[in-house]
Order: sequence, then structure tokens, then C-alpha cells
Amino acid sequence: MASFKTMISILMQFSRTAPCLLWRSRTHFLHVLAPSFPFFLSTSFNQRSPTALALALAARLRFAADYIASFTSVSSSNTCIVSDVRSNCTLSSVTAVERTPGNSLEDGNDVIKDLSSCDIFNGNWVLDDSRPAYIPGSCPYVDDSFNCFKNGRVDFSYVRYRWKPFDCQIPRFNGRKMLEMLREGRGWFSWGDSLNRNMWESLVCSLRESLKDKRRLFEVSTRNEYRTQGFFSLRFQDYQCTIDFIKSPFLVQEWKISDKSEIRRETLRLDMIQGSKYSDADIIVFNTGHWWTHKKLAKGIPFSLKNYFQEGSHVYDRMEVKEAFTKALKTWAQWVDSNIDRKDTRVFFAGYSSSHFRKGQWDTGGNCHGETEPISNETSLAPYPWMMSILESVISEMKTPVFYLNITKMTAYRKDGHPSIYRPLEIPRTPGMFQDCSHWCLPGVPDFWNELLYAALLISGHDLPNNH
Repeated sequence: MASFKTMISILMQFSRTAPCLLWRSRTHFLHVLAPSFPFFLSTSFNQRSPTALALALAARLRFAADYIASFTSVSSSNTCIVSDVRSNCTLSSVTAVERTPGNSLEDGNDVIKDLSSCDIFNGNWVLDDSRPAYIPGSCPYVDDSFNCFKNGRVDFSYVRYRWKPFDCQIPRFNGRKMLEMLREGRGWFSWGDSLNRNMWESLVCSLRESLKDKRRLFEVSTRNEYRTQGFFSLRFQDYQCTIDFIKSPFLVQEWKISDKSEIRRETLRLDMIQGSKYSDADIIVFNTGHWWTHKKLAKGIPFSLKNYFQEGSHVYDRMEVKEAFTKALKTWAQWVDSNIDRKDTRVFFAGYSSSHFRKGQWDTGGNCHGETEPISNETSLAPYPWMMSILESVISEMKTPVFYLNITKMTAYRKDGHPSIYRPLEIPRTPGMFQDCSHWCLPGVPDFWNELLYAALLISGHDLPNNH
């Protein structure tokens, strides 16, 4: 009983100190707080004491107050470079613009000309008090695995950073303008692994935030179809366009064969694209990478696998993963050059998204829990992945123009942005649990991959080829 009194006392104390801004923006407050209720209802008091629950709830309430305060009336703010966080923050040359649905830095000809001569992937993360692309916990299309807010993460500094190139300023993502680009077109395919799904869900949520009537966004395929067929499709009805995700972690086809003993076993067809029937879209965003370093494959670089890689009917006795990866990318490149009309479709390839496991990997006790700030020193970043050097070489030989979203360096800084222990609530939080230090909390880092993609579209022209 005493612990319940403690919980009530803590909440009462917070209620006396919480800013009145909560009541000035009740809608935003409810959006921020409501997703936390399942967290408290589903967590037994055997796992968390009432005092701990009250402290966590108070942290949520305080975040809601601070979060709302940061953008209810502010139109500009000081911006700190990450390296300045521990010292006195000074006003940099960047002026933060309030992020509201449909509001972005003016993307006129001067801005686009500036972008065309700028390396938008060379920059740093800056603190920014603008509101995120969508309110934490507000988007129903965020997978539970990426929904750190719903899963109980109570520090929210990771949503206060944005990417700033050194030599230019990128426009804010403008969902309405993007949807106008896609209006009555052939849609958007995101094609790859779960990191690409991370990016796809960010895109969907950012576009959804710009809708006046969010009920006009429909599921064309069900989530069950995604689990069974690896395909998920959403339709923005008022714009007559679809945004689809195609699960293809290697890009090439996972396969099964029977050996001499009639035992079925897995192989990877290096000569066949997975999902090859999907080629007709205005924009296609490909990726692959993490599964090539997965436990299924990786025991160190260079390394080779026995009886796994296949071309035609031939299964290689042994092949180094680097060689297999090169073959797979060349198969992808040949398929793109043969099946995608470069005049009608814009092709992007999202680079390798950095992981941040300390003291092990995902299955050997590696962790990233407790990280609350990006890496501030470039010399502390991980080496450039071997896979991306191969990718760059393959892209350079293609006939089809491919815009390479080189997100490796920008993600290498963000050790603070992963779900870590804040995984779906049905996964018990126990010492030694698997932590997710590969994927990203949403809202979070992938929102800025889409912002860079949006900037790339502005560089290449305002309208997509099919637009009227």
C-alpha cells in the first residue's frame, strides 16, 4: 500500500510542476501520451514497482510538456552542432525552421541550385527544437519493433537531432509536395531488407502526417499478407497513388533444393532477382547489406560458405561472401538495366545503415542501451563497410542512372537512435536479452534518409516523368 501512496505522491508532485502548455495543446498532448497507456497496463507490478511506473509516467508527462513547448509557438531557434553539446551552445549558421505538416524550407531555384553542387551526405547532426516529422506514437504504420515510445523508452533526445550538410541547407521534407509528385502515377516501391522497411514506414508516416483526413490512407494488402508473401501496399486515396514495400533481404532469390537424400535445404540463387515482377513504378528504392553479415553468412571477412550459393542448377561447394555479394549485385544491376525504363522510373539505392553493438554482436550480448547522444568525433566512426565499395563499383558500370543514398556515415554517428532494449512488450526485459542496435526508433534517423531522398528529387527536377 505504501508503494501505491508513493506512486500517487510522485504524480501529484509532477502535476504541480508540469507546464500549463499541456492544456494549451491538448491534442498534441494526447497524441504523445496515449500510446504509453498500453505500456503501463501490460506491464505487471511484479516486473515494475508502482514507484518505477510512476517515475516512468512522470517522465512521459514531462516529455510531453517539453516536447509541445518546443514547437507550439517557436518559428526559429538556436541550433547547436553536436560537438558543441558539452560546451556552451552558440548560434550556428543554421536557422531552424518550425516543422509543421506541409511546411518546409522554400525549395525554389536558388535552393535547388545550391543542392546540386553540395554533398548532402557530408555533414553532422545538429540539435533542433523543431517538431519531428510526426508525433511519437501517433502513426499506426510503425512496426512495434521500431516504436520505441510505445515500448517504454522515456528519453527522447534522439528525436531532437536533424542532419545538416556542411555546405548547404536541405529543405524540410514536404509530404504534400511529395504526394503531388506521385499523384495519379505508378507509385513507389521500397525493395529490400528490414532497414529499408524502417525507411518505408518513416516515409508512410511522414506522408500521412501531411493529410488533412488521415482516414483516406488505406491498406491495399493486409499485414498478414506481408508476413506470408513479403509484400505490403498502402494507397493514398486522394492522390491515387500507392506506396509499396517488397521484402527481399538479399535482393536475389532465397531458394530451396533437395539433396541426394531428398532433404530440403536452403540456397541463395545469385542469378535470380527476388520480386522480379515489380518493375513499374515512378520511384524504386533498393537496399541490401545487413543479411550479408548475418550469422547465417558471417563468421568473419573474408569468409566462405559451403553449399549455399547457387547459380542455375549449380551449387557452389565453397564461395567467399564477397564474391557472392558481387555476383548478386551484378544480377540486380543487369535486371535493372533490362527491365526498368530510365525515362519513366527513378532508381535509388540506400547504402549500409550502421549498427552500434558494444561488447559483442546481436546474438552474443552486444548492447547499445543507455546511449543518449550521437558520436561527436568523426575519428570514432566505424570503418566504411566493404559492401559499399563493391556497390559503388557496380553502380558506376550501369546504364541506368542510380542515385546512391550514401547514409553510412550519417548513421555511424547515431549510436543513440536504436531501439536497444525497447523492443515489443511481449519480449521480456531480462539481463542478457537481445538488444536491437541495428534498426532505428521511429520517428528518428530514417526520417532524414527520406529528407535526403526528397532533396535528391528536387535536384533532379520537381516533377516525376509521368506527371501531368
